[in-house]
Amino acid sequence: MSTAVGIEQAGAGEQRKPKRRRRRWFTWTVAVLLAVWAVVRIGGWEQGSFPTQLMTVTPWGAGLAALTALVSLLRRNRWAALVAALACVAMVAVVAPRTIAAEQPAAKGPALRVLAVNLFGRGDARTVVDYVRRNDVEVLSALELTHAEAEQLDAAGLRQLMPYRVLQPEFDVTGSGIYSKYPVTELPGLFTPIGHNMPAAAVSLPGGGKIEFVAVHPNPPLGRKEAEWNAALRALPSPSPSVVRVLAGDFNAGLDHRAFRDLLDRGYVDAAEQVGKGLVPTWPNFRPIPPIISIDHVVADRRVAVSRVEFLDVPRTDHRGVFAELRLP
Repeated sequence: MSTAVGIEQAGAGEQRKPKRRRRRWFTWTVAVLLAVWAVVRIGGWEQGSFPTQLMTVTPWGAGLAALTALVSLLRRNRWAALVAALACVAMVAVVAPRTIAAEQPAAKGPALRVLAVNLFGRGDARTVVDYVRRNDVEVLSALELTHAEAEQLDAAGLRQLMPYRVLQPEFDVTGSGIYSKYPVTELPGLFTPIGHNMPAAAVSLPGGGKIEFVAVHPNPPLGRKEAEWNAALRALPSPSPSVVRVLAGDFNAGLDHRAFRDLLDRGYVDAAEQVGKGLVPTWPNFRPIPPIISIDHVVADRRVAVSRVEFLDVPRTDHRGVFAELRLP
């Protein structure tokens, strides 16, 4: 009897070994893929549509790496746990600084309040206009602006608040527009837009100052459009020593994208990152899942100080708006 029991236990033990091996190999596979992800992110080596999109969720990858390290330890797979832990540390090292406010330049010029909203062609116009009124927004970047949406914004009172504008609305999501409290002059030759409409304008400020403003909205890096997306970000105008430039809108890019970091390295700062809010997600909003990635930005000349950044929920659009109060040099 005891011999039969021993044989059964031995057989059960042999059956468990392949399962343990499969779990071990699965854990190793996840750990190695996370390590590759971390190396690609740190090196800025993403190429192609999927790696580029994957970089957008790097903050979530850090959490996944931590969980993988814990599970590996519980399964006594110490080397896999070490690899996952190193991947976690590397990802945290690049995303954690976004929660810490940066040192601001000693800008002593006038304040400039900017709002960027991807309206999705049907965003609630009253919510946007009420926010503009309450926060005394001076320049609005409106993305995915349709003709109907432009009419709804004016009907809600935007024409009285922002009578100056450079609008390029369309009947689909390619439309965009710049609304301003102050006189504007269109700058059609400032750069060559690639993707959606991206109007540019010079805004004449009280007291004789001037800024140049671009409503940004490249196509997302999906499939073959990834190369176009890279080209669109490269085509955006660089800072100028003679004028302050502000780029605001839906960049379809985040701080974990090499192309977006290259844009900032030209002499810009991301307003949300400057005040320690660089991890606040903006898309997708008003869906069953909350926003998970940060692709909407206000980007300003690095000589500009950022006093405040807020995020606006607008019904019927899948993007959160980004408000930034800037202090010009």
